[in-house]
Amino acid sequence: MRIRTRIFLIALAVGFFLGVLLDAFVVAAPRQSAPEVRPWAWPLDPQPEVVETFDPPADPYGPGHRGIDLSGRIGQSVLAVADGRVRFAGMVAGRGVVVIEHGTERSTYEPVIAAVDVGDPVDAGQVIGRLELVGSHCWPGSCLHLGRVAGDTYRDPLELLGGADGPVRLLPFHDATTSGDPWRLAVVRRTVVEDILAGFG
Repeated sequence: MRIRTRIFLIALAVGFFLGVLLDAFVVAAPRQSAPEVRPWAWPLDPQPEVVETFDPPADPYGPGHRGIDLSGRIGQSVLAVADGRVRFAGMVAGRGVVVIEHGTERSTYEPVIAAVDVGDPVDAGQVIGRLELVGSHCWPGSCLHLGRVAGDTYRDPLELLGGADGPVRLLPFHDATTSGDPWRLAVVRRTVVEDILAGFG
């Protein structure tokens, strides 16, 4: 047998052996599970009514509703939904915003007059600010817009809040004399609306 053939066969045998070892190592290695995302507490007390649900945009700059709106009252305490650390507390486009990091996800709250500073640790249920009217999605009423973000992706906060209980509610959002769209459907549970519409099919 020539030297080149021997070298080739040895290299082939070593490669095969290393492949078997590597395969055994990968199978035996513990798998990294996705980080556990814990349930959230409601950010308003008592548990608020959901006046608008999550409606993700089709693309990053498209129309949609990147969170949920919860009915509240001006000056009401806004509570952290989970333990974390304040990432942002300040004004964005004329409204108060608080952002809290919870491991791999963030919660966002607006419009809020912040009672915390960037870097502050917070516990679930801790007061982080007060609900303000300026910039409210529910004008002329007051509501809290709660967002949930994982990386750059918006997620439905209701998945961690355990859903919403209560009826579908229609709310007047605009004065009929100043807007061409005086009513806006506020869905508490999208499935309830689908059930009602299915009855007309």
